[in-house]
Amino acid sequence: MFAEITYATRPGSARPNEDLVVAGPSWIVVLDGATAAPEVDSGCAHDVAWLVGRLGGALAVRLACGDGEPLAGVLESAIEETRAAHSGGCDLDNPDSPSATVAMVRAGERRVEYLVLGDSTVVLSEVGGQARAVSDDRLERLPGGRPYSLELIRRMRNAAGGFWVAGARPEAARQSVTGEADAGEVRGVGVFTDGVARLCDWYGWSWESVLDVLARRGPGAVIGAVRELEVARGAVRGKRHDDATAAWGLLGH
Repeated sequence: MFAEITYATRPGSARPNEDLVVAGPSWIVVLDGATAAPEVDSGCAHDVAWLVGRLGGALAVRLACGDGEPLAGVLESAIEETRAAHSGGCDLDNPDSPSATVAMVRAGERRVEYLVLGDSTVVLSEVGGQARAVSDDRLERLPGGRPYSLELIRRMRNAAGGFWVAGARPEAARQSVTGEADAGEVRGVGVFTDGVARLCDWYGWSWESVLDVLARRGPGAVIGAVRELEVARGAVRGKRHDDATAAWGLLGH
């Protein structure tokens, strides 16, 4: 169980924030909706915020039940429920249909379980002071290297040899990065969207530094540090500011 859970989320622009955090006494879920490119037809009557809200709610119900189902199974059934909630006019075979990355943690008396699907990150703060980051880097390893074309992303999304996200295909959950750690060796857990991971990926921070700020000053301070660097040094690629979410779960030893 967590002794305390804190989080902050901030939009990257005037657009609605497509990140979402849901949490309970022993679990944290962070979702990051994939913003659709303006020229792409998703084939869906719903927007990304709808998908994120539906999926987050379905995950929350399952995790709150506390039946111990493996996290990949929890995600798979939540995607199935979300898929069923689409209208009959939605083309769920369209690879550009709304989707999101998923990062989940669940803390029990003896173990801390985690799941990552897409480019969000879970970071374990170990008792000895080290940070152990769990990420899914398949989006960074697509053929040809960056910058990626829209057609390449479309072809490689939820495809063998490509990258996987939560959308309309329940089997994507089986491609998640999962694992567990001894709860006695973990002080706390940070969960981040890629809007916060920029600190490490772009600006040279260590995850130990991120967790130090997170634990001492809170999630809002971590997001504030990202925004300051984005203004001072600019974006390495893509949006100048992205939706950014940081959550911190302190274990109750």
